[in-house]
Amino acid sequence: MPTWKSRGLRGSAFEDMINRTNEKYEMNKLALIQKIPTPITPMTIDKETRHITLAYFDQKSTVDYIGVVQSIPVCFDAKECATDTFSLQNIHDHQVVFMDRFEEQGGVAFFLIHYTHKDEFYYLRYSKFHEFWDRKEKGGRKSFRYEEIEQSYVFKQKGAVLVPYLDLLKKDLEERG
Repeated sequence: MPTWKSRGLRGSAFEDMINRTNEKYEMNKLALIQKIPTPITPMTIDKETRHITLAYFDQKSTVDYIGVVQSIPVCFDAKECATDTFSLQNIHDHQVVFMDRFEEQGGVAFFLIHYTHKDEFYYLRYSKFHEFWDRKEKGGRKSFRYEEIEQSYVFKQKGAVLVPYLDLLKKDLEERG
């Protein structure tokens, strides 16, 4: 079983930003999005701080977030990237299977990527993700470069909303027809 130490907290600042955004969306009755916790079994707990210092994952997780936006079911995963190259190893087969099935049921799946070195966010449409994923599956690049992404889906913090992804979700829906 996979275990984690400090690596399990990667992306937690980005997820905190998304959580605060989702709280604001819920407060304004725009969306109801829940963070899906990754089930773990603690192995070692620091007796003084009562923090888990070693654990293993109970099962494969699906996505980070799931919910509904104005009666539209959505699910998405949040990733951070510190370079111009995003490795598809950060996305697992079981997540792709779940998202494929979610879309088949009429939901909208997507990824939110925080390019930390640029302080930019990217809404990766599921159809665009599949172009990269299918290329990898056919023996091509196992990553995609910043230059390959859809620049019209790059966004920054806007006002009090830390990760304002709803405008891009709307754009995605409009482009789907």
